[in-house]
Parts: sequence; C-alpha cells; structure tokens
Amino acid sequence: MKITFLGATKTVTGSNFLVEACGKKFLIDCGMWQGRAELEDKNQDEFEFVPSDIDFMLLTHAHIDHSGRIPKLYNEGFRNKIYAHKATCDLCALMLPDSRTYSRNGK
Repeated sequence: MKITFLGATKTVTGSNFLVEACGKKFLIDCGMWQGRAELEDKNQDEFEFVPSDIDFMLLTHAHIDHSGRIPKLYNEGFRNKIYAHKATCDLCALMLPDSRTYSRNGK
C-alpha cells in the first residue's frame, strides 16, 4: 500500500490523500486550500495524479477544506463514485456549486 499526502500537511486545509493498493487508486478527500493567498493560489494548481485514473473517492465530511476541489476533479475527468454519508452529500449539494465559482474566478 502506498499513501501520498497531497494536502493538509503542515497546515489544516486542502485535505487530499491518494491511496494505491491492490491495483486500485482512490482518494480520501479533495479539499480546497484556505487562508493565506499563497495557500489559496494552490486551488488552481494541477492535481498530482490523473483524475480519470482514480477508481473512487472517500469523502470524510462536507467541510470545504475536505470537499471544495471536487468540481475541479470532475472538470478534469474523474467520473467514478464518491462514497460519503448522506448528510455529507446533502451539504455538498449546497456548498460545491459555490466552491466551483470560487475556484474558477480565482477569488
């Protein structure tokens, strides 16, 4: 098993972990960077993986620093399942359209 820490290291935002095991690749969270301008600029960065190569995603909860880059993930080719609690899905249905606009406008 290989785990790559792609966010939420040395800071508390941008939660994103890539797990590779048993021939599968999956993500745990895909969050936005928040706070200082240099952190928020990372929201525009390319992913360090090919989104279409990801087999599935586990979303731990709806906070934007855990879910906010999901629209970017889809825009770049991810089309597989995201596993999350129903309450998390309900909240993300309200929150993610705003994160997409935020990310796209670079605010």
